[in-house]
Amino acid sequence: MTKENEITLRVAKKEDCQRILELIVELAVFEREPQEVTVTLEEMQEAGFGEKPVWKAYVAEWEGFIVGFALYYIRYSTWKGSRLYLEDLLVTEAWRGKKIGKLLFEKMIVEASELGLNGMTWQVLDWNEPAIQFYKKYGCAIGTGWLNGSLTKEQINNFE
Repeated sequence: MTKENEITLRVAKKEDCQRILELIVELAVFEREPQEVTVTLEEMQEAGFGEKPVWKAYVAEWEGFIVGFALYYIRYSTWKGSRLYLEDLLVTEAWRGKKIGKLLFEKMIVEASELGLNGMTWQVLDWNEPAIQFYKKYGCAIGTGWLNGSLTKEQINNFE
C-alpha cells in the first residue's frame, strides 16, 4: 500500500490549529509574503471553534500527521448568492503530486453541494501556473481584472 492510499480526510479540530497555522506560514512563504501572516494561534482557534465560528476546515492526514488542509467559509455575493469561499488549500511540499490536493478540492466541491450553496469561489495568484492548471482540470473560470483591497487591524483601529 502506498502512502497516498493511507491518506484520510477529516474535519479539523481545535487541536489541529497549530499545524494548520504552520502550513499557512508555509503557503505564505511560497506566495512570497511570509510577513503577512499576523493571525495568532489563539485568534485562529477562537475564529474556528469559539462561540461564533466563522471558518471550517478539512485536514488530510497520514498516520496522524497533517500533510494538507482546505479551509473555507460561507460568503454572500450580491450577484450569485451564498457561496463557499475556499480561503486556502495547501499540501505540504514533500507530499505534493500524490493527489492529496485533488482529494481536498473535491471535498470542497461536495461540501458546497451538500450545503446547498450556489457555487464555490477562491483566488489564485496569476504566476502560480501549477495551481491554475490544477483548477482548469475542473473546468473552472479563472478571472482577470479584479484587484484586492484591504485595511489592516491597525488602520481600522486608528480610523477617525
